[in-house]
Amino acid sequence: MNSKQLTVFLEQDQLNEKLSQLYPSPDAIRAQKDRYLRAIAAYESAFGSEDIEIYSAPGRTEVGGNHTDHQHGEVLTASITKDAIGIVSRTDDGIIRLISDGYPLITLHTDETAVQKSEYGTTTALIRGVIAGLKEHGCRVGGFQAYVTSDVLIGAGLSSSAAFETLIGTIESGLYNNNEISPVEIAIIGQYAENVYFGKPCGLMDQMACSVGSLVHIDFADPAKPLVEQIAFDFAAHGYRLCITDTKGSHADLTPDYAAVPSEMKSIAAYFGKEVLHEVPQEAVLENIAALRERCGDRAVLRAFHFYEENKRVQKEVQALRSDRTDAFLAAVRSSGASSFQYLQNVYTSHDITRQNVSIALQLAELVLKDRGAARVHGGGFAGTMQAWVPADLVAAYQKQMDSVFGDGSCAVLGIRSLGGCKVI
Repeated sequence: MNSKQLTVFLEQDQLNEKLSQLYPSPDAIRAQKDRYLRAIAAYESAFGSEDIEIYSAPGRTEVGGNHTDHQHGEVLTASITKDAIGIVSRTDDGIIRLISDGYPLITLHTDETAVQKSEYGTTTALIRGVIAGLKEHGCRVGGFQAYVTSDVLIGAGLSSSAAFETLIGTIESGLYNNNEISPVEIAIIGQYAENVYFGKPCGLMDQMACSVGSLVHIDFADPAKPLVEQIAFDFAAHGYRLCITDTKGSHADLTPDYAAVPSEMKSIAAYFGKEVLHEVPQEAVLENIAALRERCGDRAVLRAFHFYEENKRVQKEVQALRSDRTDAFLAAVRSSGASSFQYLQNVYTSHDITRQNVSIALQLAELVLKDRGAARVHGGGFAGTMQAWVPADLVAAYQKQMDSVFGDGSCAVLGIRSLGGCKVI
């Protein structure tokens, strides 16, 4: 279907059934239809009226398991109704030509897959890394031209980079592999791209949530073959909304803070001759705590105990959702938040204790929610976002409070979507 035909298709509401799976509300469908039409028009302006396909990859929210994935622990995560979409057409020259909304054209040949350190931290690096990863996994790759737009907020802990990696992998799966590359494999390839080509030592949780979709429990004991289980639970039906607040803290110079978390946890594991904490029993850490404090430092020991207890909390959250016990789930979320603040210590940077955006947000959440709902630091932490499960009747007051402090639009009310990376049409 060419771009002009697809425009008519959208305008006549013939794609609404598919859109309802990605954006489950009538208002959202109307807004997304307009967004898709703008993206198709932008594609036409850049590349002409071609036969096109549309792909989507969602952002993610970490529900449970704060900083556990890189130690081969367990997480509970979910894809959200914010996504990256690509208007795409296949080409036969082996060249990828991609325009992201507001950015210049990227051109990359699929034969050129060597790591370029000068590209660290760039979109080009992510594309090149995904193509290289696909090749290493024995998948077919080829050229395409695409216009990409995303409403996954950058720097808000919703994994905009993982959504983009998933989008590229899903496009290649659809165009050249009959949509047969599994979501798990696409996630592993996305992590490889981010670690090796983008230069960020992330775990696998972000990519897995974006690629697999829905509410997902993941056990990373064997990161090459993670155990993935989708959890069926409708928070809206139980009277709660997911609210993510961007506290507008600066992420400048925070890389050492992020890197220190896995590094310190691994220093504890290294004491026992192991690589990650999953390989070390909690009892062994407790029995050797004096020596570990001396060699690794107190913060490393505290972060190790956070890892062990956080794994247990993930299991409690999963069990609570399976048994329809929202109260037990929220209690575990509150406990996770307390542990992240006290023991993981990723709510603010120790290099500038005068700025504590997330701490302020947590205090405000406590004042609005009182004994209802739950709030905790979200994602990597230090300066970013706060997650809250807010009773439906308090959402307006909660959003008003957060926006009054952090700026209009700071607090987003999100939904969990059932599909991960996918071909829309």
